Amino acid sequence: MHRFFKHLNTALSFTLYSSVATLPNQWDDLASDTIFLSSRYLRILEESAPENMECFYIGIFENQNLRGIAIAQFLDGNSVTSFGNRDRCIKTAVRNFAFKNFSSQILFIGNNMLTGQNAFSLDSTINVSDAIKTLRLASIQIEKQLKKRGKKVHLTSFKDFSVEQLNDFKEADFSTFYQFEIQPNMIFEIDTKWNSMEDYVGDLHKKYRDQYKRAQKKSSGIEKRKLSLEEIVANEDTVYNLYYHVAKNAPFNTFFLRKNHFATLKKHFQHDFLFYGYFLNNQLIGFNTLIKNGTRMETYFLGYDEQVQRDTLLYLNMLYDMIGYSIKKRFKKIIFGRTALEIKSSVGAEAEPMYGFIKHSNPIVQWQMPSIFNALQPKISWQKRNPFKENN
Repeated sequence: MHRFFKHLNTALSFTLYSSVATLPNQWDDLASDTIFLSSRYLRILEESAPENMECFYIGIFENQNLRGIAIAQFLDGNSVTSFGNRDRCIKTAVRNFAFKNFSSQILFIGNNMLTGQNAFSLDSTINVSDAIKTLRLASIQIEKQLKKRGKKVHLTSFKDFSVEQLNDFKEADFSTFYQFEIQPNMIFEIDTKWNSMEDYVGDLHKKYRDQYKRAQKKSSGIEKRKLSLEEIVANEDTVYNLYYHVAKNAPFNTFFLRKNHFATLKKHFQHDFLFYGYFLNNQLIGFNTLIKNGTRMETYFLGYDEQVQRDTLLYLNMLYDMIGYSIKKRFKKIIFGRTALEIKSSVGAEAEPMYGFIKHSNPIVQWQMPSIFNALQPKISWQKRNPFKENN
């Protein structure tokens, strides 16, 4: 069923889909710029999204022609056993209590499993602010559908937009939403003159060349292997335990992956999904994952044994491995995401500010949202590094 939005001489409508099988045939034509809105990826979510997540897919139409596609995710935080164990303090306890009792059911227009603008993709002919208004109407319709099923949306959030995209939301009149800034997305730009890891290392200041050499020396004895689908399945329990160790010690969580998630990714993405296992004495002690997204390499979830990671600088070596592979395969940039900001900065990633918009269903809570949001979001202190020579 379509809901119409009219603006001047245009008429936009939207259709909500709850199943990938019902998406219009033209859907993937609009997902050509990002794999994360493709039907292949949405099918992965359908088969292996976190248990507390429900996905909706939104088609934006103009005169019955598909002009835009988007994803929405409803997360029910009531079923999450841990919101993050890293920071044990009164503030964290208050934050978790407030989230559990007043903000645990969230509707995201976007993908809460990723960093960056993965919410929508539009045809070049469509007015962006009009499309965003239509997505707002779609979010209201999703809220109504959920309410009929006894699920009340506490918070609605449009997430992970760059500063350049904020004006589109201003034109779409998001004045009733609170605009927030969240931790940045760490982006690694690959210099076109680099043909190998040696070229990259040669452009580093001595301090950071020494960091690279020290990390390589520490990891001697660790074997890195690219795992097939069959190997991922065979090691599924160990893989999940390594992932869960890292995830539950993050500053804040709203979901945990299902055990079959990585195998499902490999099944559908095949060569576009890379799973690297790290072995010590033939035991899997860590892994990282990468997704090829056009000219961008997207880092995905990882896991490791904490003691081994400290002794071998495993995480730092993973970053170097990601850089080396991406240089070799001629990618233009690596999307490192928003965790471990300082160590990613030390290998050359730059911080890209990320913004979002949030609205609480309770007007009184929304009125206090600036102070609530700033008080409760995890604070991350980090120092920007400049690893490259000035003439790089």
